Amino acid sequence: MTSLDLTAAFIPALHKPSALLPIAKHRDGILYLIETFPVVIVVGQTGSGKTTQIPQFLESAGWCAGGKVIAITQPRRVAATTVALRVAEEYGCELGKEVGYSIRFDDVTSSATRIKFMTDGLLIREALVDPLLSRYSVIMVDEAHERSASTDILLGLLKKIQRRRPELRIIISSATLQAEEYLAYFSAVEEAEGKAGSYKRKTIAANALTRAGEEEDDCDTVGNTEDREKPGCIVSLEGRTYPIDILYLDKAAEDYVEKAIGTVLEIHAQEPDGDILVFLTGREEIERCVQAVAEAVLKQDELSAKRALLPLPMYAGLSADEQMYVFDEAPGDTRKVIFSTNIAEASVTISGVVYVVDCGFVKQRAYSPSTGIETLATTSVSKAAAAQRAGRAGRTKPGKCFRLYTEESYLGLPDANVPEIQRSNLAPVVLQLKALGIDNVLRFPYFTAPPAELMIKALELLYSLGALDDYAKLTKPLGLRMAELAVEPMMAKTLLEAVQFGCLGEILTIAAMTSREGNSSVWTDSNDGDRPSKEEKSNAEMVRRRFAADEGDHLTLLNIFQAFVTDGRGEARFCKENRLNFQMLKRAVNVRAQLRRFVERFGFEIPDVQRKQQNSSANKAEQIRRCLTTGYFAHAARMQPDGTFRNVAGGTVLHAHPSSLLFNRKADWVIFHEVMETGDKTYIRDVTKIEKRWLLDYAPDYYQAVERG
Repeated sequence: MTSLDLTAAFIPALHKPSALLPIAKHRDGILYLIETFPVVIVVGQTGSGKTTQIPQFLESAGWCAGGKVIAITQPRRVAATTVALRVAEEYGCELGKEVGYSIRFDDVTSSATRIKFMTDGLLIREALVDPLLSRYSVIMVDEAHERSASTDILLGLLKKIQRRRPELRIIISSATLQAEEYLAYFSAVEEAEGKAGSYKRKTIAANALTRAGEEEDDCDTVGNTEDREKPGCIVSLEGRTYPIDILYLDKAAEDYVEKAIGTVLEIHAQEPDGDILVFLTGREEIERCVQAVAEAVLKQDELSAKRALLPLPMYAGLSADEQMYVFDEAPGDTRKVIFSTNIAEASVTISGVVYVVDCGFVKQRAYSPSTGIETLATTSVSKAAAAQRAGRAGRTKPGKCFRLYTEESYLGLPDANVPEIQRSNLAPVVLQLKALGIDNVLRFPYFTAPPAELMIKALELLYSLGALDDYAKLTKPLGLRMAELAVEPMMAKTLLEAVQFGCLGEILTIAAMTSREGNSSVWTDSNDGDRPSKEEKSNAEMVRRRFAADEGDHLTLLNIFQAFVTDGRGEARFCKENRLNFQMLKRAVNVRAQLRRFVERFGFEIPDVQRKQQNSSANKAEQIRRCLTTGYFAHAARMQPDGTFRNVAGGTVLHAHPSSLLFNRKADWVIFHEVMETGDKTYIRDVTKIEKRWLLDYAPDYYQAVERG
């Protein structure tokens, strides 16, 4: 195709209420199939209404009788919260009553909740207490095609639970055509157990579907003699999509962020009404675009006179309130432009979007078993993801998708991204499986088997952390307690060791401060898109010195939190004066309170938050750094003469992130919390100085001293 053409005409259409969604006419047929088959795979394109309507169909049909609950899992927290809000509005109840959601560190449910949205990882955690998930009558795994590690593990658990609970109904919802794979996956359970049944009323199911307006061949097992032994059914729903024009660039863009900004301004100047959704990779790019577009519109009187343009950010690090702004209808004569990460690809539906701008990239976690480092790297999207993004433009009227790459580049994209379980640190996965009583993690029924080297590295790390014994069994109480804490294994070990170091209160605070979502920073000016002036840099540096700890970022975060809750009394004014992220600190207060309740179950005594001056002694700081080393020894690095760092194996060059206190400062050995790739550099964040000997003291099974001759 040619380069971006912003002059094509466009046909307006009315937004359809839920009663007119494509899935509405299939209500009776879908309910019959769910009652008849243990597993129903629903293939529905974006806009079919599967996520919001199926749970309401089930509740009205009596699947919540006897106090049972309908669970709908989502791979992302944002989707779980926003969809729950939408369904609560349609149901006519207050969020948290009959309809609620539960995500990590945020539970908005009650004893009256019948329809519960949650992340798939949280449902796995519930299985620690209730292995058969007995409170749920139906479990719907939504957006299964995204193939998050938690989704794949949840599918394996449901496959095992189904053997013990034949009355449980499992719905797998996907927007891509993997239905046959899901059906074959669950069929293997029945074949292995010799329980394959011949469902006698399949022809009735076909009739029910026909009466509901569905075609008979929409159900894989209906009326098909050789498939009658299968325990499940495939239902295919059409989506309410309007024509979408796909436009490509003639040649690759040198800077896709700048191209995205220019494209948005061209759309605003030349195209009819309709909101714009722009897909970018992370917070830095989003904030850069929001600011650039806002400034550009103010400078162009002819644009602002025609109608206003309202730029809005959308990424995981925003608070729930901030995320909800994008769903509000724009004021009159105003066009919204939402700059979002891939969280807006699925489930999260923003009404009014007519134009999509796709940068063609996404940030994904990638774990290297050779270095033991998990990075957040920018990579090309898959064809499936590109189709999902384009589909957001055709929800309410004909739309356009502007792809900021060439058609040739598109044809070279992979069909689908590598499943997360094949490219991630599996230590959290293995720990959860062990806690669920699944000792032989290699024989677990994974939807896609993870590479052996990733599994070996996970077992090695958990053994070094003390979570597993010599026989790869979960240790008690340490390993079991690590699994119960709602943090990743290295931080869980740090929290549990903090009692011995006399710094549990401080480590709770550090855990809360480092649990931020996405790439959000405690500093409000650390990721601004434009380059600050020398005066602004100087002022920012002076502010940071008020909280800075020579030992590094973790103790600096501790100082910030303590000042916020004592001197600042938890008020936004204090954050504004000190250039701090109020929403992040407010969330950290909530997270710390919940983590405190977790560790209190173990009988630990936790002192209240004390003033910064009382906790800043050199001995206390050393104890905190030693404690951090007990958990994060695998994330150790040594500074090189050129100012960069290298991991212990020496094969990876690391740079302190510009937001780190140790950026351009001297240190010998350090531990770090996370790694991220930007451009051609690998950055480490939340960095703290340690002593080399501590690595040998606290991780003798992971490191050994090598004498150089």
